[in-house]
Formats: sequence, structure tokens, C-alpha cells
Amino acid sequence: MKNQPLQNEKPSRADTSLPAQINSPADLKDKSPEQLSEIAEQIRSMIISTVSHTGGHLSSNLGVTELTIALHVVFDFPRDFLLWDVGHQCYAHKILTGRGERFHTLRQAGGISGYPAPSESDYDLFATGHAGTSISMASGLAWADSAMRSASQNTSQSAGETDRKVVAVVGDAAIANGVALEALNNAGLLKRQFLVILNDNSMAIDVTQGSLAGLLDRIRLTQTYADIKQTTEQVLSRLPLGSEITETLRHIKDGLRTTVHGEQLFESLGFRYFGPVDGHDMEALLDILRRVADVAQPVLLHVHTQKGRGCDYAVEDPCRFHSPSAHTVNGGVVEFPVRDRPTWTDVFSRTLIARAKQDEKIVAITAAMPDGTGLADFREAAPDRYIDVGINESHAVAMAAGLAKAGLKPVVAIYSTFLQRAFDQIFEQISLQGLPVVFCIDRAGLVGTDGPTHHGLLDIAYLRPLPGMVLMAPADEDEMVSALEMALSLEAPSAIRYPRDIVPVSVLAEDASPRKPFAMGKACCVREGADGTFLALGAMVEYAVLAAEILALNHEIDTTVVSARFVKPLDEELIGDLIATGKPLLTVEDHSVACGFGSAVMELASSKSLDTSNVRLIGVPDRFIAHAGRDQQLAEIGLDAESLAETMRRCVAGQTTPQHVKIIE
Repeated sequence: MKNQPLQNEKPSRADTSLPAQINSPADLKDKSPEQLSEIAEQIRSMIISTVSHTGGHLSSNLGVTELTIALHVVFDFPRDFLLWDVGHQCYAHKILTGRGERFHTLRQAGGISGYPAPSESDYDLFATGHAGTSISMASGLAWADSAMRSASQNTSQSAGETDRKVVAVVGDAAIANGVALEALNNAGLLKRQFLVILNDNSMAIDVTQGSLAGLLDRIRLTQTYADIKQTTEQVLSRLPLGSEITETLRHIKDGLRTTVHGEQLFESLGFRYFGPVDGHDMEALLDILRRVADVAQPVLLHVHTQKGRGCDYAVEDPCRFHSPSAHTVNGGVVEFPVRDRPTWTDVFSRTLIARAKQDEKIVAITAAMPDGTGLADFREAAPDRYIDVGINESHAVAMAAGLAKAGLKPVVAIYSTFLQRAFDQIFEQISLQGLPVVFCIDRAGLVGTDGPTHHGLLDIAYLRPLPGMVLMAPADEDEMVSALEMALSLEAPSAIRYPRDIVPVSVLAEDASPRKPFAMGKACCVREGADGTFLALGAMVEYAVLAAEILALNHEIDTTVVSARFVKPLDEELIGDLIATGKPLLTVEDHSVACGFGSAVMELASSKSLDTSNVRLIGVPDRFIAHAGRDQQLAEIGLDAESLAETMRRCVAGQTTPQHVKIIE
């Protein structure tokens, strides 16, 4: 795949529309399997066309298209309950539930989300972007539905409105997530209809990891699809409809075990297991879904799909096209826009590889995200020191504790939004033990088009209170390298946060003093001025420098810019001196203002009884930030250079700050 400039035009409505007769799932009910298969191909074309322009999750959605259609034919959503896990599989579902005409706005500002969004449609029950939670939420819905039905039977109220089916679709290896396994253990006790569909595409975001993946491989390889289909038809021919179905399933359990090995795992948890079924055979899908829809006990239906189905390049490289950026396809060759600068992730990756060549104790851990976290190259460079635990962040952190205790130097690379799931392990297994584990927190701050489920706005809040934790945020490429080198030298837990963005070469002003090397708890002045100070954290230093340049050029206001470098420990002496000047001091961070870097500065000032009337905290406001481009999001909340300059200008002039800044003070 070549890297070339992007020249696509925005897809027209004609490019992304289903036939006029498909306006809702109701329009699918009278279609033949052949017609439904044709609709599946049209949906695939819409997804491929749109994602090439907007970016988004491609491979997974192409694989789940027939299954999505079959579910909407057999069940009555949203009266019945449907949950998607992971939520990025929902594109076909969105197209079929009244959002096809707006699908070309996918992940764009003001457009539809790339994840389930109740604000868009009643067909979406929860806003979800993290793996492993659907079975838990579905079991809550099922339990409540049964309780409401029981209550209605004791009153004059009709029970009809509470007799709902519950379906959870679990894919991209989310079934191996710890929460999902906890939920299976509990949901198997339900005494009612409850359907879990295992969308098994042999992949997570990358190659599936773990022994459960191996079990599913053995199940799939037990027979050819022809044999499986024949066995399924024999089984279904023995299934009556009505009240006898559960007893019949029990009688054929032993027969299934002789043909498809491995279902004992799920049946031991209280589920009746069926499959694997070809997830692209519309007729077979409709048949088995109709048969299992009314089973009055938990059922797990194992559906095998192909990740990237219908798109040759996505099938060939499902990892690369799991969540590609916008791209073009010319003569079968996929072309991506050229990047003339590395990303923060790139710098982390190459620095870690270089250090690992010098230190054999360094081990890298990811939770199913080797490409996104930059560890794919490390995997190639040092495969014997690379660990992918699958979608199990809590386990990754606890395992790192064991590695560190044994004398190794584990580096845990996890997105900020996903590291939230491992807070207890960071607290008890790492911080409480004082172990030297390095957390490299990618996607810190606003992440752009993935939206609120994926913003990294809480990591400072949950890491800063941990005793012994060293928390860093580099401002540019040099500082990124220095931060990682310092973290690897410590005998204490540490974390480095950085965004999904291009990394600046240097944020130093031309006339700035030479950069000082990283020293524990010491900030760095990158620009000097007399009228006020931007005390900026990490990636926000670049924006603060640009704001200072705007002020100098347009308003003859000369401001200092300081790269804080550390959230914990703070540079107490420098910060105290800056506050004591009485000149405007703006803390700037791409994190929630609540419990963030600015809050740490105010706590420091309070401990020293300093007058903080000249201090303003600029960061992310107390609300969820919708999906849009990262630059658009920064501008929306006053974190772009122009907004920062205007805020400082008003503070220097003693004026009230703009309304959007008032919200986040």
C-alpha cells in the first residue's frame, strides 16, 4: 500500500443510499434470503465508500452485515433489546435503522457517531465503545423485564409490553474480556430467553490472543462448513416449536458434542451452545435464529464471519483496515495521505525499541492494540519480549506487576480510555507495591472522531492520587524521548501521557535558553515574557507557544510559556514564584479541569497560602465532547491557539474572559 495524497471527493447521497423501499427494519421482513443477500452487498458498498472518506471501522462492519440483517428480520427491535459489543460493529445496524441517508456524515462534526448512540435512535440502547460489557447490560435488561412481567401478572396490567427478547452480539474477541466472562457466569442462571451471539471472525483488533481463541479455532476446524451446515440442518429438523423446545435441546446435547467439540465451556456456564454457523449464509442464519429466538433459557450461538468480507484489501489485511483513516483506492492499490512528521506514538515506538536493544530487561505489554499503541514494530524487533493479553486491560496491569516483581522492566502501552478499566490493579498491584512499571498512555486528551467513549480525559484524575506515582507529559519529540528514558530509569511506578496527533519537533522559542534535561519534578521554560504566563501541560505547550506568538504580533503582549513536564511531582518552586508575581497565570491542559493538572496547581497554592486570584484553569469542561476533528474539538472548548490568546489578552487587560472559558474556570 502506497502513501499518496488523498484526493477523494465527499460521497454523494447516491453513493450511500439503499433502495427506497428499505426505510426501516420492517421493510426487510417480507424479503427472500436472496433479496436480503443483495441488500447486504449494497450495505457493504455504502460502508466501503463512506469509510474511505471519513475513516472509521471497516473490517469488522463488513463481516457482520448478513448477521445484522438477519437479526432485524427475526427480532422486533427496538421493542426487543439489541446490544452491540464492541460497539464499532454497528454500521449496518445504523444504516438499517433510519440513518442510511445520513451515513455519509459518519464520525464528522454534527454527523452520526461511529458507535451506538441513543441520542440518534431508539434502536441504540447504550452509548458504548469499550469491549466486554454487553452481556452484563443485557442480563440487567433481561432480569428487569422478567421482574416487570411477574409484577404485571399480579395486577390488571397487561404483560405484553414486558415480554421482550434480549440479544447481545459479542465480536472482535470481546468474549474473552474479563467482564464478559463474569457476565456469562452470572447470566447462565437466568430462567428465560437470553441470546448471546458470538461473532467469531478469528480476530480481535489484531490477531486474537489467548487460550479461548485457540478453543474457538478448534471448534471451527472440527468440520468443514459443508459438514457443519449438514449437522445444523439435522439438528434443526429435530427442533419443535413451542414449549417442548427446551427439553428437546437437552436431549440432543450429547449429539452436538460428538460433532462440534468445545461447547462444554459455554454449557458448563448454563448456556445452550449452537454452532458454529456460517455468518454469511443468509438462509442458514435466518433459520437458526428463528429456532433459537424462543428458547426459554440462555443460548450462545456461535457465528463464524470473515473480517473484511467483500473488500479484498480488508480481507488481506484486516488489522490495517480495522480502523483506517481516510484513503483512496486506485487500481486496487490503497493510498493514504502522506505524513511528513511522525506521531507521538511513532516516537514512543522507536525510542522503546532503541532502549530495549540496550536493556534486555525491558518487556512491552499491550491489550489487543499493537498497531494503535505502536508496539507492532516492537513485536517484530523483540518478539520474545512482547506480550499481547487480548482485550484484558486489568490482567495486563496485574501481569506487569508480576514481571516487575521478578526484576523485569514492563512497559504497559494502553489507550487512556481503556486504562481506566484497570484502575484497581494500578492502585493495588502497582502503586501499593511501589513497583517500577511504566504506563505509556496513548490517546490522552481529545481523540477526535472516535468521540466521548474514547477521549482520554480522566487519566490524571485517577493516577495523580496514587502515592509514589510519577506522572509526566512531554511537550515535543525531544521531551518524549527524555520522558521515556527517565521512566525506565526509575524504581517507582510512572506514567507518560500523550495524544493521538503529530508530534512537534520542538516547542522552544528561537531566543529561549537551551533546553534543560529532564529532572524529577522540574518544569522547563520554553518562552520568556513579562506580561503573563501559560503554564501548559504536554501537547498543549505547542498551542500555548502559538498563542504567545499571536499575542506578541497582534497585541504587543509578551507572555512566558512553561512546559510543566510533570503533573506529579510538580515544580513547586517555579509554580509558587509564578503565582506570587500576581501576573495572569493560565494552566492549560487537554484533560478534564476537575481533578486535573490545574487542580494540582491550585492544591499546591492552597498548601502555601498563596493568593490565586490571578490563576485561571483552562481545560476540558464538565460535559461530554461530541465526535469531530481534534482541532475542531479544541476550538470548541477554547483550547486552540486563538482562544488561548484571547483569554490571556482579556486577563492581562483585567477583562472578563469569554463565555466558553467561563464554563471551564
